[in-house]
Amino acid sequence: MTLDFTTLDALRAHHPAWRLLRSDHAPLIASFLDRVFVSPNVRVMIAADLAEALEDELYALRQRLGENAFPKKAIDYLNDWADPEKGWLRKFYRQGSDEPQFDLTPATEKAIAWLGTLAARSFVGTESRLLTLFELLRQMSEGSESDPAKRIAELHKRRDEIDAEIARVVSGDVPLLDDTALKDRFLQFTQLARELLTDFREVEQNFRFLDRRVRERIALWEGAKGALLEEIMGERDAIADSDQGKSFRAFWDFLMSSSRQEELSDLLSRVLSLPPVADLKPDARTRRVHYDWLEAGEHTQRTVAQLSQQLRRFLDDQAWLENRRIMDILHGIEAKALALRENLPSGEVMSIAASAADMELPMERPLFTPAMRPSIANIELRAGDEDVDAASLYNQVVVDTAQLARHIRNALQARAQVTLTELTEAHPLEHGLAELVAYLQLGSESFRTVVDEQTPDIVTWEVATNDGAVVHKNAKLPRIIFVR
Repeated sequence: MTLDFTTLDALRAHHPAWRLLRSDHAPLIASFLDRVFVSPNVRVMIAADLAEALEDELYALRQRLGENAFPKKAIDYLNDWADPEKGWLRKFYRQGSDEPQFDLTPATEKAIAWLGTLAARSFVGTESRLLTLFELLRQMSEGSESDPAKRIAELHKRRDEIDAEIARVVSGDVPLLDDTALKDRFLQFTQLARELLTDFREVEQNFRFLDRRVRERIALWEGAKGALLEEIMGERDAIADSDQGKSFRAFWDFLMSSSRQEELSDLLSRVLSLPPVADLKPDARTRRVHYDWLEAGEHTQRTVAQLSQQLRRFLDDQAWLENRRIMDILHGIEAKALALRENLPSGEVMSIAASAADMELPMERPLFTPAMRPSIANIELRAGDEDVDAASLYNQVVVDTAQLARHIRNALQARAQVTLTELTEAHPLEHGLAELVAYLQLGSESFRTVVDEQTPDIVTWEVATNDGAVVHKNAKLPRIIFVR
């Protein structure tokens, strides 16, 4: 992109990131969204939770700046930031839910990232960037070389260099990176890791635009159903085979490898334990940055799955020919709505009359009935002398869900996933079926779980009978896996 006057003037007027930097509330917007979305790598947040966090932020600012600072409610600010003309937040509804959700837009994240570069840096590394550039050039040169002789010669050269390095190490000459080189490379890694998380939002938005274009094409299509499917499927293949689609698929396949995840975890643990790196006081989330990549990639994969789900719903529409008139009316409404999207009409667009009048006859209204007031006698209270067995009060079963949650978290600290059967073997059930149900409730509310319907598991526990005997009971259910 050329930075001429016309381009920059258009960006200043229309780009959401530039509009954010020009906003009078830019410090509030950037600081709050960075704290809530960017720093903890949160992709989606419910409107009620986000409004509550913003309300706390506004209360603290009013204590410092006065009661007249930021006079509107938190939800009003969020709806204003999600306005399409601003485009700083994306407000949407998930399928099957009537509660609004908010997500950060790529333009807002770019503006926040640029603001972070304005701060003075105590250490600016250049060596690692130069080495990265050389490595990229070498990979492109070798990867595009079609002459086998040249490829073999280059491989022999690299093998000789490796053999020479092995010989130096065997002889006792072990070259080590100094503290400056370690800090340089670690800062470069941190910057690239954060930029990769930022790129995920832009990739997800590009796929979302594709989904939007497909929905518009279905709404405006007037030809045969087979021709529409052929066109949509061809575009879906073109997206999958595009440069962005191939790059994302290669990244996802590389990151989904369990051996690669273990290697990344080991490397991060070793690097973060080095004294020069520890002196930089890195963010605690750096240790699990690859899991943040997985979570961000999962959101992108879910967006692609929504496109496929839209196509499946279209294929399952058996009323296309049976109710052709109804479908034509609905498509006409959709076409008019899309035509009015850019230029919304002013005033009242349409009105819908009530389906029926509420009839309430005068004689149907009940007569006034005075409330009954209890009469409390002023008598002396005396202690009762009834002999009641209070043993039943001590026989109640109380399941400590907090303790069960600690069992799950302790297990996931050392492992990426743990099954319900493994948890019950490590911590046997003390309250039987009630405790098992509590585990299932925690899996659906507080932890992320995966259910393997094809693999059954058997959970066993002991129950003491009234005569003192011990009875073993079993519960057969699909394998439930708690994941980190």
